[in-house]
Amino acid sequence: MINLFKIKGQKREEAANAAGRTVKKQSPGELRLQKDISELNLPNTTKISFPNGKDDLMSFEISIKPDEGYYLGGTFIFTFQISPSYPHEPPKVKCKTKLYHPNIDLEGNVCLNILREDWKPVLNINTVIYGLNLLFSQPNDEDPLNHEAAAVLRDNPRLFETNVKRAMSGGYVGQVHFPRCM
Repeated sequence: MINLFKIKGQKREEAANAAGRTVKKQSPGELRLQKDISELNLPNTTKISFPNGKDDLMSFEISIKPDEGYYLGGTFIFTFQISPSYPHEPPKVKCKTKLYHPNIDLEGNVCLNILREDWKPVLNINTVIYGLNLLFSQPNDEDPLNHEAAAVLRDNPRLFETNVKRAMSGGYVGQVHFPRCM
């Protein structure tokens, strides 16, 4: 049976070569990612884009515009880098937008358990996107990357809200300047 698939693949390559095209062999990770992207069910607050063109599915961006909570009115961009061994490795996700958040540090690293120890190959891109959206509606002060923001959220939610609004407006929180993202 395996030889049959090998022969079919060779015939497909020969036909493409005869037509003057070269066939790029897709990795299992690319095939799975293609399936995940075709089945995406994005919330209204989220958009996907492919800065390198639709031919490079292994690198894309997600923009999230929360419609509730502390981050209402902001736009936050995340980059996704997908390994050829996806889904056996989680995607690498970074936040391009500098923001004041307990679960996202100033370098853009994201603290989301499914991107680390809780990743399983049955999870997909849609799950990660929903997890990112959840970080905006329910920031978590118990597992922070930005410990200062987490302490303020835990001890003084009103000050946390003020700091988020100041940061999103392009101001300073403490000694740190945040670019406008509203």
